[in-house]
Amino acid sequence: MTYHNPNLHGDNPNISGESPKLQDASIVETHDLIASDKVEGTRVYGADGKRIGSIERLIIGKRSGQVAYAVIGFGGFLGIGEDHYPIPWAKLSYDEELGGYRTDLTREQVEKAPKYRSDDEYDWNRENGRLVYDYYGVPPYWM
Repeated sequence: MTYHNPNLHGDNPNISGESPKLQDASIVETHDLIASDKVEGTRVYGADGKRIGSIERLIIGKRSGQVAYAVIGFGGFLGIGEDHYPIPWAKLSYDEELGGYRTDLTREQVEKAPKYRSDDEYDWNRENGRLVYDYYGVPPYWM
């Protein structure tokens, strides 16, 4: 069975009565949206205004589509021995002046949080996720 969405083919006007236009798939940022590959590498700043690290990747719920964590990396030397800290997405907010994400945490607080070691294969499960959300004091993304 093939699904036909008339809005994707211009057969059907949208609510305003205008024919919708397809968006360019190469767009990586709008006023409210940003592509995941543009988020990767973005700096994260703590409550004290100091840089904590950079976002390595986003972890997204397969079914919900919600960003569950931003994995922040720091420590080590030239990527060797670096630790990877999953921080609930709810703990980050974009700061246009900094051109990065801000959190109400300090680097020291993040260093005490549950983490992946550099040699882990990101073997993460619901129990590990619960530890992260409990540590940061926010409700889990799956609730």
